[in-house]
Amino acid sequence: MLNVENLTLHYGQSQILHGITLNAPVGEVTAVMGTNGVGKTSLLKAISGRHPYTDGTLAVGDQQLNHPSAFAAARAGIAYVPQGREIFPLMSVQENLETAFACLPKDERAIPEEIFQLFPVLLDMKARRGGDLSGGQQQQLAIARALITRPKVLLLDEPTEGIQPNVIQQIGRTISLLREQGNMAIVLVEQNFDFAYGLADHFIVMTRGEVTRRADKADVTREVMLAELAL
Repeated sequence: MLNVENLTLHYGQSQILHGITLNAPVGEVTAVMGTNGVGKTSLLKAISGRHPYTDGTLAVGDQQLNHPSAFAAARAGIAYVPQGREIFPLMSVQENLETAFACLPKDERAIPEEIFQLFPVLLDMKARRGGDLSGGQQQQLAIARALITRPKVLLLDEPTEGIQPNVIQQIGRTISLLREQGNMAIVLVEQNFDFAYGLADHFIVMTRGEVTRRADKADVTREVMLAELAL
């Protein structure tokens, strides 16, 4: 379980997040939704240690994290797949995957076979440079790299952005499989409404840095969610 309580965040003098509370259960997908500029990416950056939050609390299960760095967050089990993927273009696919070893104990620094079962294209392209991959292949590489850290929490920021439809479907199947395995909490930020609605178990709607709605999928229809996001 990921527990975020009353989290606030500033960029300089500007307050971006206003007391965000989010609970993401293991084995379920929590979709964070809202229009551009409401603070969704900033929330993921705060949780992952990419940007220090100003106030609030953050915990993974029973482990309380006190304003963690990105490395400390990763060691605690938080894996972040950023918008834009951030793969290393001049490094091979193999080398990109191995960068995930940094937060693992030495005896766990290996690429699980499951990674190539989830993303077969990466096995075929292990020796290719990351920058030579298509956008969809780079997205698969970024998710695979995150999974190598054996996360308790997986943060996905716009995983379908700029991706061809067949790869979007594959990424959706991968997220569904990870949810079914029940080993991690998944937090999904996504503008593709149909993709997010199809995968989510819970919804968090943000407006201007605040949470304006929380709903379980069982309690809200597609039409209601669309209307909420259109406001």
